Amino acid sequence: MKFNYDVIVIGAGHAGCEAATAAANLGSKTCLVTMDMNKIAQMSCNPAVGGIAKGQIVREVDALGGYMGIVTDKTSLQFRMLNRSKGPAMWSPRAQCDRAKYIWEWRTILDHTPNLEIWQDSVREIIVEDGQVRGVRTDFDVTMRAKCVIVTAGTFLNGLMHVGRIQIPGGRVAEPSSLHLTESIT
Repeated sequence: MKFNYDVIVIGAGHAGCEAATAAANLGSKTCLVTMDMNKIAQMSCNPAVGGIAKGQIVREVDALGGYMGIVTDKTSLQFRMLNRSKGPAMWSPRAQCDRAKYIWEWRTILDHTPNLEIWQDSVREIIVEDGQVRGVRTDFDVTMRAKCVIVTAGTFLNGLMHVGRIQIPGGRVAEPSSLHLTESIT
C-alpha cells in the first residue's frame, strides 16, 4: 500500500489537532499521526483554557479559524473571570473543561474533517532525500510520503520525567517518549 499526503502532522495534542484541521480545511490531503487514539488533545495537567497568557493564544487560534475555543465552549464545566480585583485591562476569562469530553469533542471534529486521516502509530524517522523532507517512517515500518511534515510532539521528544530523584523516560505519565524521532531530527 502507498500512503501519499500533502501534509503529515506528528502528534495529536492541541497544536497537532489545530495544524491538521487547518491543513485539511485548506484542501491539503492530511494525515495526523498519534501514539494513542484515545488521548487526542489530552489535557495533561490543568484542564483550563483561558487566562491572561493562554487566553491570548486561544483568541489568536480562533481568529485563524481554529477549534480550541469552540471545543472549550462545548466541554466547559465552569467559566470564571480572573483578576477581578484589578482593573479591567487585567481581567481574563478562563474555562475549566471536562477532560474526557474535550478529547471526545476534538475526535468528533477530526473524524468529520474532509481531507483528514488519523493514523495510530509512532513516527521514528523523518525521511529526507536530496535535502528535502519527503515523508515519515513509523515504528510499524510504514512509510508515508508527504510534501510537508509538521512536528507537534510536545513533551514526547526524548521525554524524561523526574519523580523525586528518579528519572523515567516518557512523554506523559505511563506513556512512552519518542526516542527515535529525536535522533532523526538532530
